[in-house]
Amino acid sequence: MPNNIEGHGLTDREMMQLCLELEKARIHSSSSALMETSHEELRRIYTRSFETACTNQQQLFTAMQQYGLYQVAQATAEQINAVQHAMQNNLNPGSRA
Repeated sequence: MPNNIEGHGLTDREMMQLCLELEKARIHSSSSALMETSHEELRRIYTRSFETACTNQQQLFTAMQQYGLYQVAQATAEQINAVQHAMQNNLNPGSRA
């Protein structure tokens, strides 16, 4: 559904998707800066930025799901087991069978 009278511009979904992508980028940027910062006050600032961006991202994602704008397929038990197995192998490489 277009957002302006002429039917041009971004749809609600496109606007929300852009906001979601911006928050994801903010999360990435904040976490990178946080890992590289030793100054305590800057660490607190980046931590707050990271936490706010995570909250915003979750809220946008939830809203998009509720309005049917972001569909997520449920993982099967086999897919979950495969990921768990891969993670265990990555965390404990010496225990591979």
